[in-house]
Amino acid sequence: MKNNIKIQLILTGIALLLGVSSGYAQQADSLAFYLETAARNNPLVNSNFALYKASLEKIPQAGAYSDPELDIGFFVKPMETLGGKQIADFTLMQMFPWFGTQKAARNEATEMSRMAYEQFRDARNNLFYEVKSQWYQLCNLNEQYKNTQANLVLLEQLEQLALKRFSAPGVRSSSPVAAPVAGTTPAAPASSGNSMNNMGGMGSSPQASASSPASNNSTMSEMAAGSMGSGSSSGGMSDVLRIQIEKAELENNLEVIVSNRIAAEARFNALLNRDQQARVAVPDTLEQLRFLVDDQTMTDSIILANPMLSMLEAEANAYKAKAIMDKKMSYPMFGIGLQYSVVGKSDNTMVMPDMNGMDMVMPMFKISIPIFRKKYNAQQRESKHYRQASELKYENTLNQLQAEYQTVKQQLADAARKINLYKKQRDLALSTWQLMVREFSAGVSSLTDVIQLERQLLDYSLKESEAIAEYNTMVAGMEKLVATSLND
Repeated sequence: MKNNIKIQLILTGIALLLGVSSGYAQQADSLAFYLETAARNNPLVNSNFALYKASLEKIPQAGAYSDPELDIGFFVKPMETLGGKQIADFTLMQMFPWFGTQKAARNEATEMSRMAYEQFRDARNNLFYEVKSQWYQLCNLNEQYKNTQANLVLLEQLEQLALKRFSAPGVRSSSPVAAPVAGTTPAAPASSGNSMNNMGGMGSSPQASASSPASNNSTMSEMAAGSMGSGSSSGGMSDVLRIQIEKAELENNLEVIVSNRIAAEARFNALLNRDQQARVAVPDTLEQLRFLVDDQTMTDSIILANPMLSMLEAEANAYKAKAIMDKKMSYPMFGIGLQYSVVGKSDNTMVMPDMNGMDMVMPMFKISIPIFRKKYNAQQRESKHYRQASELKYENTLNQLQAEYQTVKQQLADAARKINLYKKQRDLALSTWQLMVREFSAGVSSLTDVIQLERQLLDYSLKESEAIAEYNTMVAGMEKLVATSLND
């Protein structure tokens, strides 16, 4: 009865684990929603869960008695006895193991089922890590698309400026040149042919990220007015063509990102076991996860919750229970039975009249004598060595996990520094670009310098989003180590 209750509690816990959280299911297309979908649908996870349920069925098998034995014998020719003619014998025998053997067998089966459960947890945690990793890659592609579009807008503004310098080289104006506000990156206009809609569900819409056309026209007019002030340094048509070359490269990059997005979505949907063409929604902005590392807490969590360690611990306990079972199996087994003999009446005068034709009932007792001790001793030594091997594997795995924790911790710190560096470089590059555009409009800077800086600005933006995605993926790896979420 206690065993059945324990199994029901374990199954209830598994159902809760698969659910992840009832509140998450209400927020469709979130990362938590995709994690829940993956946990429910992924074939590998479901396969490990089925193996766990199968291992639970071994517990009642291990604690069961052996089947009783019934022997039936008929005499072809009834045998004359003092009590009459013996016609048939029926013998029923039930064997019982030594005291505590069944309990040890159930304990071994329980620990083996716990091993299967930890294997299921490990498969689920690996799946969650893969889903999160693929999710952050999709978010990174979304940011790359947006940053590339924004730089394409910068080139379009620069192209308009170069065209007006080429068409009106002799006009001089004292108006200042307007530039994008410091700390911001202009987004693509709503009419851009490479909108986020072309990415099959990238996070932000072109309308939401587009800058005002009127504002752009005003900006370009001011740029053009400033550019006409220096006739001696006005650019030629070659400047326009060089800008168009840069634009073509960025447009090609957008197409590459779209292609990469389609492939990444297919891999993501494969983890969820759904149609590879299904739309995957990602947030408009890729944000760095908040994560604070506490060595003692993380180490304790690894020891208590990591499924690999729990599996090896259960394996050692299973061999311990098996050693107890092997020892008790080396003791005698007992059998209790009953023999019933069918006796018919006999005409023999030698038969006692009071017993003539009376059936016989005989209680029986049976005991095994395990005198060949070598095999039993070998079984016990075998279980001892297996248990020792499991304990050593536990120690080795713990050392590897602790080393992996330190490695991920160091990588997290490096990724955080990269994020701060690229953000600072991007902001400085944007401010420098604003100044250089003014200088270009005044004929001080060359177009080559402006384009080179535009490339740096795009490079810093792409590196920043990639570093954030890498950082978040490492946080997911840390969550895999401790087998719990660190950002709920």
